[in-house]
Amino acid sequence: MTVLAPDHREEPYWWMAAPPMPEAEAAPVPPVATADVAIIGGGITGMVAAIHLARGGADVIVADAGLIGGGAARMNAGFLGRTLKRSVAWLEKNVGADQAIGVYRELDEALQGVATFVEAEGIACHRQTCGRLISANSLPHLRYLLKDLEHMKRRLGLDYEVVSKADMSSELASDRYVGGAVIPDLGSIHPGLYHAGLVARAKAAGVRLFPMTAVTGIEPDIRGKILHSARGRISARQVIVATNGYTPRGLKWFARRLVPFHGYVMATEILPSALIDKVLPKRRTYLDTKMSIDFIRPAPDSERILFGGMTGRLNGTCAEIAPALHRRMVEIMPDLAGVRISRTWTGYCAGTFDFMPHIGAHDGVHYALGYNFAGVPIGTLFGRKLAARILGSGDGNSAFDVENFPTLPFFNGTGLVAPLAMKYFDLQDRRMARGK
Repeated sequence: MTVLAPDHREEPYWWMAAPPMPEAEAAPVPPVATADVAIIGGGITGMVAAIHLARGGADVIVADAGLIGGGAARMNAGFLGRTLKRSVAWLEKNVGADQAIGVYRELDEALQGVATFVEAEGIACHRQTCGRLISANSLPHLRYLLKDLEHMKRRLGLDYEVVSKADMSSELASDRYVGGAVIPDLGSIHPGLYHAGLVARAKAAGVRLFPMTAVTGIEPDIRGKILHSARGRISARQVIVATNGYTPRGLKWFARRLVPFHGYVMATEILPSALIDKVLPKRRTYLDTKMSIDFIRPAPDSERILFGGMTGRLNGTCAEIAPALHRRMVEIMPDLAGVRISRTWTGYCAGTFDFMPHIGAHDGVHYALGYNFAGVPIGTLFGRKLAARILGSGDGNSAFDVENFPTLPFFNGTGLVAPLAMKYFDLQDRRMARGK
């Protein structure tokens, strides 16, 4: 049986409701454009920053290498959480208790900030607090998970619920896991509709959007900075780099600090509601405890299941990748064995060498980068904070603004590191599963 449904397309499921903005709807690109602020990257961070800046009186241009809405902002899974690869306990040990608490307080601020912003702006994007199940791949993984969550509860008051192996079927129709935990206040969103709402509000505020305008370099200028692109130059007093996994190598300092990863996601054909309720009884978001996670969620606007995983591992077209993803999905949820795939897609996300997001400024250029799979909440928060810094109003302080934004010798920003990183993650997971 082919795993591809008759209507299969290689594009994000989210584009069914929110396709990228047509280039014809964008502002014309003059040979030389001027602005108070030029933002490189039209994703969530760029759009949120643009909205706040324009409403604060700034003349703003957003330049994107592709179509507005053609990148990770409308390709991600739409999870809303406050999770990083570095736990509170790890951060306390390595960077100090105050910094650790500050980081996770800010992650919580980012999570709550999405809900507040969506409500205030009236963006119809299926944001909900559905809870998240974290499924443990082995007993040592489970012990580490529960120890981490208990430590977080003591230090920050963030609650969780233990799910025993015997009770896992009430959360997920899978015998693959040894138990887990539910984080009840985490949520989900339709990232396509969310980003489309941001774009509409940015345009209404007077932001000029320049799609298909790949910035190849930034130079000092008498009034601030000059951005070079094949379509012309942009002169701006202030510049923001918000390109994450799509950061071009021409922006060398930034690209050298990011490890781009291919993420892979697929959406099933329309399913009977009873099947979804059997497989995902609580209709939460779901992921596991491996370093390279598998993740699951129901679609918010149709009866489908979205599944992703194998990050950074595969090459080829989405149609070629689909069978491997389908096999992984069925291994986890055998009830989906006969289900076919309607949409498959891939896009870039970005990790960092310290597994932490970063916000700051380098050589007079503001940046927010390296979201480590927490892009929707962190991108929303960082966009607001960057605008506050430039306008000189509001709270622009961040626990993620640290002096050291690490890189490696000779690293030039390519994706060649990703497969090596995944092999290392697999090794670490196997060691943890053996209790080492």
